[in-house]
Amino acid sequence: MEIDKAIRECDDSRLKTKYTNAIYVIKRVLALYSIQEVALSFNGGKDSTVLLHLLRAGYVLHKAEESSSQDVADGENTFPIRTIYFETPTVFPEINSFTYETASTYNLQMDILRLDFKSGLEALLKANPIRAIFLGVRIGDPTAVGQEQFSPSSPGWPPFMRVNPILDWSYRDVWAFLLVCKVRYCSLYDQGYTSIGSIHDTVPNALLCIRNDNNSEQKFRPAYLLADGRLERSGRVKKFSAPVCGKLSSVCNGLKIEDLNSNNMLTASIIAVGDEILFGTVEDKLGSVLCRKLHSIGWATSLLAVTRNDIDSVAEEVERRKSTNDMVFIYGGVGPLHSDVTVAGVAKAFGVRMAPDEEFEEHLRHLIGEKCTGDKNEMAQLPEGITELFHHEQLPVPLIKCHNVVILTATNVAELDLQWHCLIDSLKSNGDLVLMAPFVSKCLTTTLSDVEVAQPLSKLCLQFPDIYIGGYRGSRKGPLMIRFEGKDLSRIEAASQSLCQNFQPGAFTETE
Repeated sequence: MEIDKAIRECDDSRLKTKYTNAIYVIKRVLALYSIQEVALSFNGGKDSTVLLHLLRAGYVLHKAEESSSQDVADGENTFPIRTIYFETPTVFPEINSFTYETASTYNLQMDILRLDFKSGLEALLKANPIRAIFLGVRIGDPTAVGQEQFSPSSPGWPPFMRVNPILDWSYRDVWAFLLVCKVRYCSLYDQGYTSIGSIHDTVPNALLCIRNDNNSEQKFRPAYLLADGRLERSGRVKKFSAPVCGKLSSVCNGLKIEDLNSNNMLTASIIAVGDEILFGTVEDKLGSVLCRKLHSIGWATSLLAVTRNDIDSVAEEVERRKSTNDMVFIYGGVGPLHSDVTVAGVAKAFGVRMAPDEEFEEHLRHLIGEKCTGDKNEMAQLPEGITELFHHEQLPVPLIKCHNVVILTATNVAELDLQWHCLIDSLKSNGDLVLMAPFVSKCLTTTLSDVEVAQPLSKLCLQFPDIYIGGYRGSRKGPLMIRFEGKDLSRIEAASQSLCQNFQPGAFTETE
């Protein structure tokens, strides 16, 4: 058969492995169920197109094994597996056309359902002895959470076995298959669409936009040129009247970026993971440095917390902070050891599972070679569907970002300095970071007692609500240090002068 021949003759060893594994799943199903008991759910998209041709190849190979025939090409135009197509009023006309043309080309026995998915399945399974349905679900799809290659239908749904032969395929794998096998796919993918839903929630992927200076009609590169497959669903958004090549939304990485002014405040939480810190064995030196770095870009730190090396503890802390802060930074507990649970904790906080990430695994293999096996290979598992990698030429392994949570791998200040520089550089180049006016400060010292300055400081806080005013001592018998922090240096100067006016000249000394 042409599909099997194309894969066997290609040089892509990864694609060959994915193909072999998928064919094994398909042949297993065809051995367990009769042909009348299986069906294919086809929607005209790239994933189901791949699945269709895998099933064509798998069916021919299965029949050849049954008959001990050496000629797998016999009957390759015969495809007796029932095909289900849910046609809706909101489907793209190009998808409809492609689906019907495909059905005609490959003689598909197609059941066209115009009900919702659940009702349509109930009616279909009631009238036919279908026990297993092939689905083009891949890791990263919203419906993939909790599924395996063989997964019974969810409670409340009609009973059948969900079969997912390409569950572990990536965006790259899908396009490698389609291009190597030279099979026809929906024309929308050549127009910049990378993930197709309904006509109401799908636009071309802005990352494929071909920009020009003439403001003429927008053009897009084909879907297979998308560099990062994790961003295939970037076009699954509500349609806007604004140009697609511009900002698709007023929310970027969880940050509201419209109408920002000097009175707005963006906040971040910092979470350190480590039993060693809680035991007092190790001193956390990164938290204070990260606070200063956030202040340098105008961000306020709302919390600095330390949590245990425990998935549930990490998940609970991240869950609390990710919805109340613009960004969450977490470090510690990243690696192959049994106590390195940070990434899994972040996944649990977002309600997704850990899944293999081929790109991240390639970076790990480049870093640690063939030792990237066994338990160490678990480092290549990242939160599915929400992970974004930030690359930088100075970093051996990209930084991990899950929505508004950034996972840092630094273990000392020097490593933090480097990762922070690379992160800010990457975020700025992508337009994904709001840089605000940095915080400025002034510090006064005095030998006055806390009691003497307490009331004037309280009044000052009411008078200057936009300025942080705090007092602390290096030692109980040492001088009292009063610090003013804010965005407006003139306001800080006014606040410090107002305080000095309450006391005799020379009562306060300005320090660095």
